[in-house]
Amino acid sequence: MIPTEDASARKREIEEKLKQEQETLSFIRENLEKSDQQTKGMVSILSSFESRLMHLENSIIPVHKQTENLQRLQENVDKTLSCMDHVISYYHVAKDTDRIIREGPTGRLDEYLACIAKIQKAVEYFQDNNPDSPELNTVKARFEKGKELLEAEFRSLLTRYSKPVPPVLILDAISVDEELEVQEEVVLEHLPEAVLQDVICIAGWLVEYGRNQDFMNVYFQIRSNQLDRSIKGLKDHFRKNSASSGVLYSPAVQTKRKDTPTKKAPKRPGTIRKAQNLLKQYSQHGLDGKKGGSNLTPLEGHDHDPRVKHPDVLSEKHGAASGKDDVLDVEIDSYIHSISAFVKLAQSEYALLAEIIPEHHQKKTFDSLIQEALDNLMLEGDNIVSAARRAIMRHDYSAVLTIFPILRHLKMNKAEFDSTLQGTAASTKNKLPTLITSMETIGAKALEEFADSIKNDPDKEYNMPKDGTVHELTSNAILFLQQLLDFHETAGAMLASQVLGDTYNIPLDPRETSSSASSYTSEFNKRLLSTYICKVLGNLQLNLLSKSKVYEDSALSAIFLHNNYNYILKSLEKSELIQLVTVTQKRAENSYRELIEQQIQIYQHSWVKVTEHLTNRNMPVFQPGTKVRSSSRGGGLMIRTSNNQSLSVLQLKDKERQVIKDRFKGFNEGLEELCKIQKGWAIPDKEQRDFIRQAQRRVVSEAYRAFLHRCANISFTKNPEKYHKYRPEEVEEMIEKLFDTSA
Repeated sequence: MIPTEDASARKREIEEKLKQEQETLSFIRENLEKSDQQTKGMVSILSSFESRLMHLENSIIPVHKQTENLQRLQENVDKTLSCMDHVISYYHVAKDTDRIIREGPTGRLDEYLACIAKIQKAVEYFQDNNPDSPELNTVKARFEKGKELLEAEFRSLLTRYSKPVPPVLILDAISVDEELEVQEEVVLEHLPEAVLQDVICIAGWLVEYGRNQDFMNVYFQIRSNQLDRSIKGLKDHFRKNSASSGVLYSPAVQTKRKDTPTKKAPKRPGTIRKAQNLLKQYSQHGLDGKKGGSNLTPLEGHDHDPRVKHPDVLSEKHGAASGKDDVLDVEIDSYIHSISAFVKLAQSEYALLAEIIPEHHQKKTFDSLIQEALDNLMLEGDNIVSAARRAIMRHDYSAVLTIFPILRHLKMNKAEFDSTLQGTAASTKNKLPTLITSMETIGAKALEEFADSIKNDPDKEYNMPKDGTVHELTSNAILFLQQLLDFHETAGAMLASQVLGDTYNIPLDPRETSSSASSYTSEFNKRLLSTYICKVLGNLQLNLLSKSKVYEDSALSAIFLHNNYNYILKSLEKSELIQLVTVTQKRAENSYRELIEQQIQIYQHSWVKVTEHLTNRNMPVFQPGTKVRSSSRGGGLMIRTSNNQSLSVLQLKDKERQVIKDRFKGFNEGLEELCKIQKGWAIPDKEQRDFIRQAQRRVVSEAYRAFLHRCANISFTKNPEKYHKYRPEEVEEMIEKLFDTSA
């Protein structure tokens, strides 16, 4: 059972909670009533606001619509007025732009183009809206006038500011590629930057709005003239500075390049010209009988022979011709540099053209631009070929030497040349290859005819050196071949382009037989040139053999051949010719040495008629160590031993005495005759001269001493000094004076 006290407490607690809940319920009821009242008040207010708002809307909307209509009308009026002003402005464009158009675009291009734009818009308006109005004709005329003035300004700017490139700048630009390994690029500025921008702007407008391509013709005509003038100015520069040597450069740039590494300088045509002079003198003037020697300066080891005419002597004789040759040297230098200048200037012109002319017209315009300068260069090249052809017809084969440096330069620059002309017409691109082919053809012809001329040079007595020295044909042939060394690739290509190896029976690589001449390998060209040189040397040898037969004296003939063979060998060894020769003739050097030795032996045989008198043949035989004396009764001989003991008496016959006398006499006369004759002969090579002298001195001296020893104790005459004229030392001295007119 629950205690009574707890139940009472629990009851009181429940009653208190009930009382609290009742109070809360009463409070909520009161608040709900208040809320209902407020809701009713708010609904009443909103209903009143809605009523008033509807009344206001009904009043404002008509006003708003009326205002909107008024605003739209105002805007239409403004737009109409603006359009009227715009249309009216088209009627005034001709008047408004008249002054600017008449004054032209000079100095205010932007303003002028703005006026042209206004006129163009007026033209478009009248064409679209009133094509029959007189105003259309007016603005059209004004537009055409403006376009003409723009074209005139385009021409004027190009004409006024286009100047030939100074020669020193051209040479500097060329030198970057040809001479110097390290050098900053030389910029060729054809137009000032501000002028260039104006020209570009005008060109762009003429292309887009002018609907006219005449300005491109104007452009290429003006720039073509300047290109041609630049190259001509370079040529004039060479002529004015013809006295200077090497490549001509700007003095300012020379100072800047003092410490700049340089490549090997190209061989100047002046060296070739000197060789060409000598060849011309031989081929055109011949020898007068007193000219027996070579025109070459002696090789190392060769004495200067006063009988031999050398270049310094010839230069005095041919002073006027030398002046002409110097001019020609300058012309060759000028042409070579003009080719390089054309490539550089053409590249620069194309870069300028690319900024001005539309892309689809650039190649055609560039083709037209370079035609005049290119045609002049090709014409000059054709003239060189024609001059060479005429010279060959005159049998002046030295003319080919002029072509070599030019042809080499053309072929070296062909790749860059082709790259520069890429995209031009085929006729333009083929001009240089055609010129190269012409030069190769005429060069190969000259080389072949030169080889034939060496073989067929006439054997005329007046043309032979009286002293047996080197024939001028030999020196000129060697000189000609030496010039080929500097152009061996060019010369080999010349021959290869024409003969394809058949003439020289050179086996071709199967991979090469189907290719064109220009694709022949360098090695094949080298073999071909080697064979050509061997052919010339072979023809020269045959001709020298034939010429040697002109001499009645076989010894002089041998000296002549010896000198020529020795000169050929020394020349081959001194230059790099021997390396070319041995490409196809491995034993060439040994062959010439054998020929030289053979001629020395033939020459030495000429002394047999002297030394044969010193032999034992048909001589009286005496026992060595005995003394033979003539008896007082004449003809009787008493032979005594070395201790003067009488052994026996022999009879020396008159015939035997005469034999001894004849031997002395024959020796003396033969010695004197040979020394007198051979003293006037020449052996320019000191080494060979000394060798031949010593060999002959040894042979004769030994034979003479032995002969004197055999006859020392023989009394075969009462006047021994009449027959025993020379001591052995004197004989040796006489032989030492051989081949020396000054002795």
